[in-house]
Amino acid sequence: MKYQHILLVTDLRPDADRVAQKAKQIAQNHNAKLSVLHIVKDTMVGFGYEMVPASALYENVNQDRCNNAQQQLADMLERSGINATHADVSTAISSSEGIVHYCAKHEVDLLVIGRHERHGISAWINGATVDGILPNIHCDCLVVKLGSPRAKK
Repeated sequence: MKYQHILLVTDLRPDADRVAQKAKQIAQNHNAKLSVLHIVKDTMVGFGYEMVPASALYENVNQDRCNNAQQQLADMLERSGINATHADVSTAISSSEGIVHYCAKHEVDLLVIGRHERHGISAWINGATVDGILPNIHCDCLVVKLGSPRAKK
């Protein structure tokens, strides 16, 4: 199969560069368009028993976080030598939801994403974004195995 549109999803952690290099290599081998996506989780506001995305109430509530993520994304792309067709920072209720929506909207052929190793209560509480994506996307997916998650810089 020849891929035409590859999506690199990044959490912008230091080990994300390994995932970026895999996506870059595949895109070059297939002469494919490479898009890069980082999801900023939407700030949630509680109203009694309901949770509402703050962006639905206040337009620019996540703007500072998105601007910071956009700069980190630009730094990662430069460091990795990636010339992406699109580099987007988007907000979503969850990373999984944002990635699935992006893949459907932009006709992605291959999703490249990292999966951090988690154990114990962290695995039970946080889970892995990939686990929420795989049943819901209609494209191929390359999951790059990473070590334990480290804090963002």
